Amino acid sequence: MDIKLQQLRYFSLVAEKGGFRAASDTANRSQAALSTSVKELEKILGQALFDTGHKAQLTPYGEVCLPMVNQFLNLYQSLDSDLRAAAKGEFGRLKIASVPSVAAKLLPKVLAAFCNNHPEVQVSLIDDNAVGIEKRLLAGEVDLALGNCLHASDHRIEFSPLFTDPLGLVCQKEHPLASKHQGVDWTDIIPFPFIKNGTCRLLATTPAAVLAEQANYDVENITSLFSVLELGVGVTTLPKLAFPIENNNLVWIPLKRPFIEREIGIFRSIERHLSPQADAFLQLCQTQFEACNTQL
Repeated sequence: MDIKLQQLRYFSLVAEKGGFRAASDTANRSQAALSTSVKELEKILGQALFDTGHKAQLTPYGEVCLPMVNQFLNLYQSLDSDLRAAAKGEFGRLKIASVPSVAAKLLPKVLAAFCNNHPEVQVSLIDDNAVGIEKRLLAGEVDLALGNCLHASDHRIEFSPLFTDPLGLVCQKEHPLASKHQGVDWTDIIPFPFIKNGTCRLLATTPAAVLAEQANYDVENITSLFSVLELGVGVTTLPKLAFPIENNNLVWIPLKRPFIEREIGIFRSIERHLSPQADAFLQLCQTQFEACNTQL
């Protein structure tokens, strides 16, 4: 016959309280119930735990057993607490991939709130372009991805939109187009050298696609892109969120025709079960990013 957890608990409680009556009051059970449980445990073990006539006096065997039983009960309690905490997403590891603009401008605040509520969760953040974060997600390298999903209709991906981010022209402050504060037409950009970058895929299927198709330069790295733009080599198009507002040499001007915006969201792989901590982060993002549309 197997030892029951309740039997060990009652044995420990009787020893701690110094009697069955005090133990029964604490356990909110009858003395008979505790006595029966302890006797069943003694029968299973084949040895008496308490001296006859002295129900709270441990036998030598009982004295040997008590520390081991208490150690087990403490470990069981710790395990119970840890398992419940893990189920709530309070432990474990969270891996996130994000496009650089979201990672730099918006995620720090969300991560701070998440880490404050889940201090025991280890968080890894990888920034990559839209193609890269999608590949990482489908390869199982990350739990969640943040950015503009290129294949939102892919049956392997569940995409949850968060906000939209408009596309605009980026050029030097002294550039002839910099005075068009209200916005530019794609035809206004045609006469100037154009620098293609990773976000220019947003131009595809629009008349402005010709800008990228006939680009003089192609620069994928965002840091290098801004360095080239500041030298006045050419102009480019970027989502508003990707433009550094602290830059004193460049300006961002809305692209009014065609009006293009990317849809930023959080996405996960349908083929893998989401961990509790990842689910908690997903819900936090949906709450924290509600105001982004009015801020951009």
